Amino acid sequence: MTMTAQERLDDLVLLEAADTGGMLRVVASAAAQVRMAVRATAETDLRPVLSAGRPRSIVVTGMGGSGVAGEVLAAVCGPGAASPVITLHDYQLPGWVGAADLVIAVSWSGATEETLAAATEAARRGCPLAGVGRAGSPLALLAEQARAPFVPIESAGMPRASLWGLSVPVLMIAGLLGVADIPVEGFESAASSLEQISYLCRPDSESFVNPAKTLALELAGTLPMIWGSSSLAGVAAGRFACQLNENAKYPAVPGVLPEAHHNQVVAFDGPFVPWPSGGPGAVEPEARPAVPLRLVILRDSQEHPQVARRREASVELAGQRGIGVSELTAEGDRPLERLASLVQLTDYATVYLGIASGIDPGPVAVIGDLKDRIAEQRW
Repeated sequence: MTMTAQERLDDLVLLEAADTGGMLRVVASAAAQVRMAVRATAETDLRPVLSAGRPRSIVVTGMGGSGVAGEVLAAVCGPGAASPVITLHDYQLPGWVGAADLVIAVSWSGATEETLAAATEAARRGCPLAGVGRAGSPLALLAEQARAPFVPIESAGMPRASLWGLSVPVLMIAGLLGVADIPVEGFESAASSLEQISYLCRPDSESFVNPAKTLALELAGTLPMIWGSSSLAGVAAGRFACQLNENAKYPAVPGVLPEAHHNQVVAFDGPFVPWPSGGPGAVEPEARPAVPLRLVILRDSQEHPQVARRREASVELAGQRGIGVSELTAEGDRPLERLASLVQLTDYATVYLGIASGIDPGPVAVIGDLKDRIAEQRW
């Protein structure tokens, strides 16, 4: 007998057997990651970067799951940051980066070639430099040679599962430099928020009361277009899309309002819409898309009033075309808490969606295949 997606998610034995890499346990470790990273950063001698005072800018270089740390810093700092935060996902630093700018290199493995190249260039240019990654790695060695601080992280198993371990040291360094306004108690508040959401989304909580399982079932069989209603929620939307890619092996289209209204909204009249002419009788059932569009709104309590109007209009337009809508609202007063509340729920949802689709959320074999092919081409 064929099981439905909901039956897969609500059968605890099957759920655990399908998650061979223990991704659900890793997601549940988020709060512990925050606390361990706070402790590791506090134990690191940061004087080489703090002694130079507030930098002209902070450049955070990293790739994939490690590179999200820079996006998190920019989101938490917001537009009122004392120094601009630049995220770099490449081999080369911008030409203007120099001794007045702090470069923070983030790599879960400590061996990411793009990050090592950018960090090496930063040291060569005389930039203040800090590293975050695995102890004993090439990045740790590079930091030692450059006499730069290096914060070792406790591995959560893979980069995409180590968001908080990688991001918290970056946030703490920025806070100590006066670029980010994050009091020490703010990290504990974020950890508590992560724990609360983990309890709500735990594997033994059934779909009808589990917000992450509910979201996963809503997304199943659709093409998600994920919009954040602020720059902070936009970072959560981008993270959600990447986690759908890696955990559920599932495509998604992230965006942020108001920019999404200047381009992505046109997809509301495209081939993935159930009722392109605005009504259920406008198209024959056999002509409706096999994979319909679904709009996912990540709401931030600090969204601009005009963006709130755009968000409401988006939901109305989607409904008129038969597009399903899922709305999630950030919780908490501080930026880090609000971001954490969105990220934790959607992280769980991506793992559940993979399992509901009959896919093991852990392996990412194609990334290894791609790296092997690139390595072969060098010779």
